[in-house]
Amino acid sequence: MSEQPWTIESIRDALGNPTLAQRFLGEINKAPAHQLLQVFAKWERIAKDTLAAVERGREITAAEARGEAPPGEWIDGKARLQQAAARIRSQGAA
Repeated sequence: MSEQPWTIESIRDALGNPTLAQRFLGEINKAPAHQLLQVFAKWERIAKDTLAAVERGREITAAEARGEAPPGEWIDGKARLQQAAARIRSQGAA
């Protein structure tokens, strides 16, 4: 999508999720004329982020299929999650 200009149709298609695409179409169709570019830009950014996330997922899946570690820098959040769980339990949560 880097070469072609974004259109309402290409944004809708890039979103992938029918519910999200319907939300986009609802917002773009109901936007007042003076807000159309702002709404379009918001959803263009969301579409670009969605496509980037899909591509990243494919890269990770391909690396794991080859028996490699996923590309990129990964942070182990296990200790942070354990601390949060302990804090929640100490406050009386089940």
